[in-house]
Amino acid sequence: MRTDFDFSPFYRATVGFDRVFDLLDSVSAQTTGNGYPPYNIEKVSDDSYRIVMAVAGFAEAELNVTQKESELLITGHAAPNGDADKEYLYRGIAGRDFERRFQLADHVKVLGAKLANGLLTIELKREIPEEKKARAIRIEADTAPRKITQQ
Repeated sequence: MRTDFDFSPFYRATVGFDRVFDLLDSVSAQTTGNGYPPYNIEKVSDDSYRIVMAVAGFAEAELNVTQKESELLITGHAAPNGDADKEYLYRGIAGRDFERRFQLADHVKVLGAKLANGLLTIELKREIPEEKKARAIRIEADTAPRKITQQ
């Protein structure tokens, strides 16, 4: 079931947030697709995240993880393995090609990826630059005496 959201009332009341609404629109379109391959998104700490994707049957060479700006792209291209001559009574393990995209928040970087036991684990961390972090501003006391003038 797909529900389309109308963001036009927000466009009328905001300035400069069009990127946010475009992102929400594209994410809602992506989530209506198929659920293959299944995945989890874990929050490890305040600034660390982990994506765990079930990629049973894929070898390391058949998977590709790419980060371009604020988008993480994970693709899998199954190499032909001679299944054409097999006759399956039931085939529940999907081995089809896939492409999964994730929109990353600002300053989120991919630290690494590993494949173990059919699970692809991708470690992410938010690294906010020093100039973007909040800083305290010291308030100085005014120690100079004030002159009172009469009018």
